[in-house]
Amino acid sequence: MKTIVYLIYRYLIQYFPPTTTPLVGKLSKKLRSVCGKMLFKKVGSNINIERRAFFASGRDIEIGDNSGLGINCKVPNNIRIGKNVMMGPNVTIYYSNHKFNRTDIPMNQQGFGEPKITIIEDDVWIGSHVIMTPGRHIKKGTIIGAGSVITKDFPEYSIIAGNPAKIIKSRIEQK
Repeated sequence: MKTIVYLIYRYLIQYFPPTTTPLVGKLSKKLRSVCGKMLFKKVGSNINIERRAFFASGRDIEIGDNSGLGINCKVPNNIRIGKNVMMGPNVTIYYSNHKFNRTDIPMNQQGFGEPKITIIEDDVWIGSHVIMTPGRHIKKGTIIGAGSVITKDFPEYSIIAGNPAKIIKSRIEQK
């Protein structure tokens, strides 16, 4: 049954209009949400899978209440997304990198490293066109600026941006 649902999502439902489209947007959101509930490992309430979100088979994806996958996003099959996570369009999160440690063999013949789990905690806002390297742990309350490249982890409630991303400021008030 999951295979059929995946094929229906992959070749039909993912192309339905975005949720902001008048009249049909709510129906599109509902149909993509139903697919997520049937395909993902763990699903909270009121999830939003936007138009053309790619998530491989989805079998190991966990997504919390009021969270979503942005338009045209690409997320790995082993991601954990907390509650109240906003994801902008065109976010790409990788799960593995090419091996490159040997110099006697071309890099394109060395294969891939082990997949790494990406964890996005609660109350996170990921701007559009963000790229994350494998295995990132995005802590609670973090804001990631549009176009950022995330290559390391940062403390809770950080506002981060840039390529490579760095802390712009903390959301925690200093006394």
